[in-house]
Amino acid sequence: QVQLEESGGGSAQAGGSLRLSCAASRFEKGQSYALGWFRQVAEKDDEGVAAIDDEGNTDYARSVKGRFTITRDNNKNTVYMEMNMLKPDDAGTYYCVADRDHRTNKRAIEGLVDQTIYFTHRGRGIPVTVSS
Repeated sequence: QVQLEESGGGSAQAGGSLRLSCAASRFEKGQSYALGWFRQVAEKDDEGVAAIDDEGNTDYARSVKGRFTITRDNNKNTVYMEMNMLKPDDAGTYYCVADRDHRTNKRAIEGLVDQTIYFTHRGRGIPVTVSS
C-alpha cells in the first residue's frame, strides 16, 4: 500500500507564501505514478489543485494557475507545492494523492488535476489557513 506523508503548510497572510511537501513510499517497482494535491473546504466540493506525472508534466486548477507550482523529485519520491500570492479562498485541508499513471501519452495531462480527488492513495491531510 502506497503511503504518503505530508508536511509544511500552516498559516500565512493573504499575499504570502507556503510550501507543502509529501514523501511517498511503497511505490510498486517499475510502475509509473502520478502525484498531486487536492483540497477540502467545509461546505464546498473537493477541488483538485495540482497534478504532476513522473516526467514532470503538470496540470493546475484555474483558481491556482500562476500562483502555485508543483514539482517532484523522483529520486526521493517526493512532491512539493509552492503556494504564492495566497488568498483567503486557498484555506482548507490539503491532501497529497497518488495513483498509477496509465496514460499512454504523457503530454496529454490536461484534466489530470480534476482526477486527483479520485486518486487511490491519499495522505492524512494538512491544514492551510490564510488570513486577510
